[in-house]
Amino acid sequence: MTYACIDIGSNTTRLLVAECRDGRLRELASQRAYTRVGKGLRASGQIPPDKILDTAEVVGTQARFARELGVRDVAVVATAAVREAANRDELVAAIGRVARVEVEILSDEEEARLAFVGATKTLGAPVLGTVAVLDIGGGSVEIAVGTVADGVSWWRSIAVGSGILLDLHLKSDPPRDAELEAARAEVAEAFAGLETPPTEGSVAVGGSARSLRRLVGQELDRGTLARALEILTSARASEIAERFDLDPERARLLPAGALLLDALLDRVGQPIAVGQGGLREGLILELAGGVRPAAGTDGAIAESPPAARALASATPGEP
Repeated sequence: MTYACIDIGSNTTRLLVAECRDGRLRELASQRAYTRVGKGLRASGQIPPDKILDTAEVVGTQARFARELGVRDVAVVATAAVREAANRDELVAAIGRVARVEVEILSDEEEARLAFVGATKTLGAPVLGTVAVLDIGGGSVEIAVGTVADGVSWWRSIAVGSGILLDLHLKSDPPRDAELEAARAEVAEAFAGLETPPTEGSVAVGGSARSLRRLVGQELDRGTLARALEILTSARASEIAERFDLDPERARLLPAGALLLDALLDRVGQPIAVGQGGLREGLILELAGGVRPAAGTDGAIAESPPAARALASATPGEP
């Protein structure tokens, strides 16, 4: 059966359409738009009206595309920026009118848990022992620790992300040394006192992690992240984007993502692998497994379901 998930994040709105058979995912299509609903949110507390209209149109386009591929019910979820916005109801209502879909605003706990499911089920090899999944978003960082068999046993959400760091501190292109230091200080303050349980492995998901893989490879450690920052601060974002086949907007966000991952290295105490899947894959796996109900169509805010036990192992196609 074919499923679709649209994820409205702080930086991007992403569609994934995939088949799920016998607990395994096969990607059929994906789309991405840089809607940046989190831009300026910390200062104003509101999603700007133009962002509401743009995001509703993007979701409408992505939902129509998914239906053309045979998906009947398109699951739409929103994360940190929408969760924190005082006018989130306006965005939900606009999406309901334009796209005729229901929007589920995920709690930070549910966001972390779904990222854990999607990451651990799509690594392509058995995951042994306790693993930390690090979801680097535009408006927040979610950390989930657990096992494949028993699911998440510990999680935290930190209210800082790549979009926030870009908007507050990294205003130059490329960012200047003083801006990088200010961003590092912001991250250090946000992560102060954070201690993760001991783990046997760590996996990073999200656009920053996937893009950094193009620059420095599959494993992120102190050396590779230092090299990534050296590259990212050596040229304008447009040049980095052309050199590594990235979207220019992602290239602008990437120094912030690298700083966040660098700080997380201190917490997990080991190199971080870049994951193949995350929140969208986790949600589709749970839809296919009957853990989550099918999406509605009335454009109302849906409450996140309670945490559910992880599904059987799955191996998707390339993300």
